[in-house]
Amino acid sequence: MAIFDEPSRKPLPEPEFGDVSRAAARGLMAMVPFGNVASELWALLGPPVSQRRDAWLEDLARRLHDLEGKIEGFRFDDLGQNEQFVSATLQATQSALRTHQKEKLEALRNALLNIAIERSPDEDEQTMFLGYIDELSTWHIRLLVFLQNPLKLVNERKGRTEYYMGSISQPLEEVYPELRGKREFYDQIMRDLRSRGFINSSADVLHTTMTASTSGMFAKRTTETADRFLSFITSPT
Repeated sequence: MAIFDEPSRKPLPEPEFGDVSRAAARGLMAMVPFGNVASELWALLGPPVSQRRDAWLEDLARRLHDLEGKIEGFRFDDLGQNEQFVSATLQATQSALRTHQKEKLEALRNALLNIAIERSPDEDEQTMFLGYIDELSTWHIRLLVFLQNPLKLVNERKGRTEYYMGSISQPLEEVYPELRGKREFYDQIMRDLRSRGFINSSADVLHTTMTASTSGMFAKRTTETADRFLSFITSPT
């Protein structure tokens, strides 16, 4: 997934994003039970949650402003009348407040940018995909990117091994050495992805011996749904 260059810093426009910020804060407050202990907990969590919320919204606003110079016909000021974008921003903001992981925050941010410029699936699929970003781990997304084009990631890795025959798990563990010795972990991720209709193979395919070709080890294994999801969470620029 492409990463945005840091755009010029501009102040957060309260009229467009104030409601989002307040709604997100109310949603988190509703999760905290009443009582003295809860009050003490919120006293600890409140400031970092507020900082996380403000950082998310300010960064989103800057990136949306930056699109004005890159996407023909896009105007930041029109977003307040875009009900679809407002609803998606409320949903994504709740998810953003629940994570500190940069990859998930980037996926949520890119999804909103694509919605803002109307480069996204239909509204129902958008809602489903935003939910998937919230539910899935960063490893789900990494494996999905790998399975969409294994050879591309292998070629990008310097000092890679030349393959003639073997199983997909070999290049997978070369691209992501953190997965070495964690077959049970990434097999479960494969099962999760298949249950969502994102891949067309079972977990067993990772450990099946085959030729090192684009019809074997390096075959594309993502579905059209997965391809739309990955496009949705990829930077529009």
